[in-house]
Amino acid sequence: MADRPPAMADRTATFVDLVIAIILPPLGVFLKVGCEIEFWICLLLTFLGYFPGIIYAVWVIVNH
Repeated sequence: MADRPPAMADRTATFVDLVIAIILPPLGVFLKVGCEIEFWICLLLTFLGYFPGIIYAVWVIVNH
């Protein structure tokens, strides 16, 4: 089997991160940035409303 190009591996990892962020937003952010301020903001937004947490998590993952 041929190895995947690095760009394809990055896209696959980002896709998996986005799926996790949609299912459980704070976990997706935690896996991407660790226990930084972005995680705590996402956790707060998820407690206040599920959809703001998803939007913020996707934004963090795409821009990180």
